[in-house]
Amino acid sequence: MPSDSGATTSFWMEVSVPDYSPLSESCTTDVCIVGAGIAGLSTAYHLLQRGQQVIVLDDGPVGGGETGRTTSHLSNAFDDRYHHIESLHGQEISRLVAQSHTAAIDRIEAIVQDEDIECDFRRVDGYLFAAHEAQRRELEKELKAAHRAGLSDVVSVDGPPSPTQNLGPALLFPRQGQFHPLAYLGALSERIVALGGRIHCDTHVVEVDDGIPARVKTENGNVVSARAVVVATNTPVNNRFTIHTKQAAYRTFVVGLRVAKDSVPWAQWWDTLDPYHYVRIAGRLDDLHDLLIVGGEDHKTGQENDAGPRFERLADWAGRHFPVIGSPLYRWSGQVMEPIDGLAFIGRNPGDDHVFIVTGDSGNGMTHGTIAGMLLTDLILDRENPWAKAYDPQRKSVQALGEFAKENVNVAVQYADWLTSGDVGKVEQIAPGEGAVIRHRLHKIAVYRDPDGIAHAFDATCPHLGCIVEWNGTEKSWDCPCHGSRFDARGYVINGPAISNLKAVELPSERLSHVE
Repeated sequence: MPSDSGATTSFWMEVSVPDYSPLSESCTTDVCIVGAGIAGLSTAYHLLQRGQQVIVLDDGPVGGGETGRTTSHLSNAFDDRYHHIESLHGQEISRLVAQSHTAAIDRIEAIVQDEDIECDFRRVDGYLFAAHEAQRRELEKELKAAHRAGLSDVVSVDGPPSPTQNLGPALLFPRQGQFHPLAYLGALSERIVALGGRIHCDTHVVEVDDGIPARVKTENGNVVSARAVVVATNTPVNNRFTIHTKQAAYRTFVVGLRVAKDSVPWAQWWDTLDPYHYVRIAGRLDDLHDLLIVGGEDHKTGQENDAGPRFERLADWAGRHFPVIGSPLYRWSGQVMEPIDGLAFIGRNPGDDHVFIVTGDSGNGMTHGTIAGMLLTDLILDRENPWAKAYDPQRKSVQALGEFAKENVNVAVQYADWLTSGDVGKVEQIAPGEGAVIRHRLHKIAVYRDPDGIAHAFDATCPHLGCIVEWNGTEKSWDCPCHGSRFDARGYVINGPAISNLKAVELPSERLSHVE
């Protein structure tokens, strides 16, 4: 069966989530949702509350994708900055963004209270601070834009609370939120089932067709027919071109470090660097210590394989700003989709009438997923929702054409990998437990040597649009540098837009000498 989304383990993954059986027969429902992360389960919950029949399918466990790899900031301090959104989309859209993310935090809080969910939810202050004195102007622009967006309670402060040093001038965003994402999703999945919804894990979707009814076909041949389909798979697996030219996949890195109990206030911090750092207290480790989690050091998916130094830089940065004790207890990475114009895509899939998507989460995945739950429910039930125009997947972002060109030039450059030599010449050069790409004549072969030294070979061509995958030594995965598809070491697809596995191939005999 397909694996989870990587080899590292986040702090959140230490809790268990309910297990649900695979889909065993074809069936009919009102709405079929593909993906059991924050977006998929939020949408299922809201639809069930409106009296709809819902089936959720996922090729792994509940929360087994990127939701379990977040740092779980619940924030209306928008990742791409309000002054940037206003410059691209105007003040009205900026206000809708602020309104929707604020509403998402409120909605999560209400669900936690209504359903009595134990997930460490709490309200905290958030601080956007200038990494350098020269970036003070950035804060001034953002303060004015945040006020124009309706966030009148955002204020400028001399510096956020810090037990070690003055972090410099900052903007205070009050009443942000945080929670344990997998504890929340596990409880939410149980409530979904109690409301009459169905969740089927270990069920891989291979095809999504618009129509009356829309149809979702699974790998074992079963079909779910529905009035509407929601594809909530981090990036759409039903859309081959349109959306994937308007967003880019990035790996982001996280370390969890021990700090003395109550030595760091319950708050959130973000700096103005690019890529920026984001920080929060995750919770109690024991009677004497809390866990501080720090993220950042992003790079485009499949275009670097240097997680070790990135984790080290994160730990070093944390040690210079917070009273951390010792080396990191946790190291993990996750994947975020960055839209070229800063806004998520939540709505009807371009060209379809009954298929809906949610993607482009950027650094606000938990609130974007919750926004999707509310917005898509309204769209599916033909109800007006003012947020729809902000997140419309069919929008044309004329002001972002420069970013569109830059990202797609970057994609085009990746196809040059077809012309390069392989990472190694022979399988014996690959250490057990690692992978590498080998060139054989006109072909490139992705080879993984398992811990026993046995080689597993695959066509290195990503089945989405034909880029050559690259080995990710930290997550033990094959990552596509073009649009972010990912496959585990054995070639199973674990992240779209690819919907099928890497093709197994035979290794040429001349590449096998002296392999033990």
